[in-house]
Order: sequence, then C-alpha cells, then structure tokens
Amino acid sequence: MDARIVIVGAGGRLGAALLRDYTPRGATIGLTRQQLDLADAAQVRDTLGALDFDVLINCAAQTNVDRCETHPDEAFQLNAEAPGVLAEICTRKGAKLVHISTDYVFDGEQRAPYTEDDAAEPISVYGESKRRGEQRVLEVSEGHLVVRVSWVFGPDRPSFVDWAMQQAREKDHVEAIGDKFSTPSYTLDLADMLSRLMSHDDACGIFHLTNGGACSWQEYGQYALDCCVAEGIPMKTRTVGAVPLASMEKFIARRPVHTTLSTAKYTQVTGHAPREWRHAVADYVRTHVLEGTVGS
Repeated sequence: MDARIVIVGAGGRLGAALLRDYTPRGATIGLTRQQLDLADAAQVRDTLGALDFDVLINCAAQTNVDRCETHPDEAFQLNAEAPGVLAEICTRKGAKLVHISTDYVFDGEQRAPYTEDDAAEPISVYGESKRRGEQRVLEVSEGHLVVRVSWVFGPDRPSFVDWAMQQAREKDHVEAIGDKFSTPSYTLDLADMLSRLMSHDDACGIFHLTNGGACSWQEYGQYALDCCVAEGIPMKTRTVGAVPLASMEKFIARRPVHTTLSTAKYTQVTGHAPREWRHAVADYVRTHVLEGTVGS
C-alpha cells in the first residue's frame, strides 16, 4: 500500500486497528477525536487542508444509538454533515474518501442478508443520520467509497463480546439478546478486507464488509465463552442465557432486528471471501483475550 493515508477517528476500535496495520506499509497519519473535532468544520478544513494525502478513512461518528435519539442535532452534525465536509475536502485535493457506515441504515425487516442495492430505511436517529452521511458523501462525488460494517470487535477497545466474557468471569449468570441478528466484524479482518478493496482504484460507491455468517447477540457471546473454555480461561459460568429484545426497557431508540449484510459484491470485486465470524472470534480469544492484550 503506497497511498498516503489519513485516518480520522484513530482512537476508536476500528480506527486504531487500521492505523496499526497500515502504518508499516506507508505514510499514515492518525487523528483522534481530541486532535480533530468533526463538529468544528473550520478546524476540519484547516487541519486537513494542511495535509497531503491520497486517501482519507473516516472512522469517526457518534455511535451511541440512544444518545443520538436524545441529541439528534449532535448526531446529524457528526454523522451526516461532517462526512459531507470531508468529502468536499477530499474532492478538492483529488483524494478518495472512505467513509465507514453501519448496518443500522436498514429497518431490519428483511430476513435475507441485505445487499448494497436494498433500500436503506432506518428506524432510529442514529440510522437516519448515518444514512444521510452516506448520501452526502456520494452526492459530493460518486468516486468516494462508503463501507458498511456491523458489530465491530477487536483488541483496541472493548465491545459487547469483551463485556460478555468479563461478565462470565465474574458472575454466575449472564444474559444477552437472543432475537436480534447480524454479523460480528473483527477489526483485524476489516483492515485486511479494506486494504484489498482500496487496491482496486475503481472501487467506489457502497460496499458491505463484515465477517461471514450471522448470529444473535446470545449466540455470539456463547461462542466466545466456548472459546474461552477451550483455551483454559477460568469462567464462573459457561452459559449465556437468551432474553428478548423487547425486554430491554432502558433502550431509547428502536433497534433493527435482522441486519446481516451480504459481502457478495466485495468478494466479486476482490476475489476474496471473508472468513466466518466464529473463526474470527476464536482467533481473537486466542491471540488477545488469552494474552490479556485487549484495550492495552
């Protein structure tokens, strides 16, 4: 990878993984939320205007689904307006924007995996703001790239799967939602997949990038516990119980139920099929959880 890359949101789960993976391959700059405030368009233009780059990867967003519901202005500023500004800056520089989006742009009513051609019909402020961000990016230039991911996990910042494993180490009873389905996406795999996709200069528009397969939150957590047991990690409980999404009374925003994403388009373009999510989780437990490197 010879392109000069800027990663916005480099302190997050995916951004940190991309920065670590791409830095040895060439000139890469990572900007954290503290270094670049996407809510300040003037600062964004000044900071990025002073940099020379070929690709800008935007991993930054307001991803707290319930906060988006109670703070919609903030959600649309960070998730919709800011990506438009980034797209404008990249277009003026002749650079490519890679904007990270989400499975929450879908309403979750479809049982088959969503393709890039399926209608995006979000049911929350978070999903609507992210969808508007996609539209703003591609309105500026169809040559930019929007990448939808789901259930991102990895060693740089704890996620649901880390919570489930920690709960099982400390408590006799662990529960997770058993009737909401998507696909876990391992940040190390996403870094490789995105690199493969960016090597195709004509890759533009919307792509779905996740690991393969699908599961519920409960199945996801249960498999992680199974992997921990196989690696000899002590557990107070080895079982994750299932609870319905409707029982989550603290949730403010609606959550889509079925948001598995089809990666057939990615595979067709790159010739590479993502590995199944179970293989990725087992790898994560073996190489990071067992060694205690999560979040370090």
